[in-house]
Amino acid sequence: MTDWWRFLRRHPAVLPVIGGFRRFTASLCTAGLLVATLFFAASLTPSLLPRPFLMQGVLSGCSLAAGYGVGVFGRWLWRYLELPVPRPALQRLATLLAAAVLLVTALLFLRQAADWQNSIRALMTLDPVDTAHPFRVGAIAALVAVLLLTLARLFRLVFQQIAGRLRRFIPRRIANVAGLLIALVFFWSLVDGLLIRQALRSFDASFAQFDALLEPDLAPPEDPQRTGSEASLIRWGDLGRTGRAFVSRGPDSAALADYLGDEVHSPIRVYVGLNSAEEPAARARLALAELKRVGAFERPLLVLMTPTGTGWIDPSAADTLEYLHRGNVASVAVQYSYLPSWLSLLAEADHGAETARAVFAEIYRYWTMLPPDLRPRLYLHGLSLGALNSALAADLYDVIADPFHGALWSGPPFRSETWRTFTTLREPGSPAWLPRFRDGSIVRFANQHGGLDLPGASWGPIRIVFLQYASDPITFFERDALFREPEWMAEPRGHDVSPELRWFPVVTMLQLAIDIAAGDKAPMGHGHVYAPEHYIDAWVAVTDPPGWSPAEIGRLKAWFEAQRAP
Repeated sequence: MTDWWRFLRRHPAVLPVIGGFRRFTASLCTAGLLVATLFFAASLTPSLLPRPFLMQGVLSGCSLAAGYGVGVFGRWLWRYLELPVPRPALQRLATLLAAAVLLVTALLFLRQAADWQNSIRALMTLDPVDTAHPFRVGAIAALVAVLLLTLARLFRLVFQQIAGRLRRFIPRRIANVAGLLIALVFFWSLVDGLLIRQALRSFDASFAQFDALLEPDLAPPEDPQRTGSEASLIRWGDLGRTGRAFVSRGPDSAALADYLGDEVHSPIRVYVGLNSAEEPAARARLALAELKRVGAFERPLLVLMTPTGTGWIDPSAADTLEYLHRGNVASVAVQYSYLPSWLSLLAEADHGAETARAVFAEIYRYWTMLPPDLRPRLYLHGLSLGALNSALAADLYDVIADPFHGALWSGPPFRSETWRTFTTLREPGSPAWLPRFRDGSIVRFANQHGGLDLPGASWGPIRIVFLQYASDPITFFERDALFREPEWMAEPRGHDVSPELRWFPVVTMLQLAIDIAAGDKAPMGHGHVYAPEHYIDAWVAVTDPPGWSPAEIGRLKAWFEAQRAP
């Protein structure tokens, strides 16, 4: 105790901080703290992906703040409805008992947290963890919760000040509603105009500079058939990092011949970077001109690949397609953003769809002018945000007279209305994480364990496959999880979804939102990281490559698995 007083005498500036903390804790609502503790405990249960302690701490802090808000609202509603309130002595006793029970519950959940995380890790063949770092999680959660509650109190202060001034001129309740609306507009303007937009401008400038950097290990191609070569219509420097990687790092004819033998071709890859032209329509015209230049329409297969937000094309998708068709395939992609997909959705939500529509319209128009027996089969592909925008590229009514041949959309995001429609209208009895749509003649769903071979089904003129993992939060996030259990949580569950996962109001939605940030950090074959061997099955179903037996397909999948083995 003496040491404590000595410390305070040497550091008097600490006293106001301690006093402020005591006033802050003393003003907390008991009902809010009780519900917050329940939310904190629920946040420790498993969701779709394993969580490191930092992510768990942020999640638990947000859950604490949300639970506190629910508790405060509940107390206000109880009093507003003029329901009976227990006597002070009985209320204090009930509060102490409830706090003790909830504290024990929170400690038990913290102790169990490692086992819950291991229930996910085991399904994804990850090493188990010995601890969930409860002290670190608790400290981070407390810091996040205090920050959020401070912001909430600042909002309440602004609201009270505005409403108090309005009460001089208008009735009290009208003043309260008007004050609330004005405070909401003020805070939203502050956050959206000052913080979000400035942050997005900074991100855009930073990612644009990063995209322009020339990698020392990638030189402009010497082959005149390659995009970015001296003969190309598109400058090497204008391709961006993702474009240069796409045209340079795929398998060439020598690599294909090493595995497949002599009867192979050099794949055609065309890429148009964001700096290659000012407008989406101009970039689309440039893509068509480059396709003509390299003879892409003379190949039996042409795939329009819509990239993710950064312009990235998943090598697992592009490489497997080229192996299956022995290199005799052409693919084209047009960049529409520098930003990661989630930032691209916030900053420029329409750019991807606008570019995908322009590219499809330009190439499809030329494709329909070619004789049907001399033109390539036409397919669409996209991953994540690319899947969403690719699905928006073509209007069925515009192509029904002369349809393209199919599409492979992997990891479709929850915002995709096309994916959501097919899932909602699935056949009764098929699970939400692997639906069956009608007779399976046009649309099928697949995951790590198949799903494409449907009994009694035969393909029609268009083949569409959604490749999705039940553990992918970017696909299976639901805002409605705030107040109801998602359908994909019903039994039977997906093969890589923990049996320990439970639905909790509000908390489950927060868990899924946090999972989105970790989607592309999952081990390959889970979450939002799609494995080449799973692309192989999907491409076989969509494009029907000739000359492959089931045994040869199995060997190809094993070979791709071996290529990524540590």
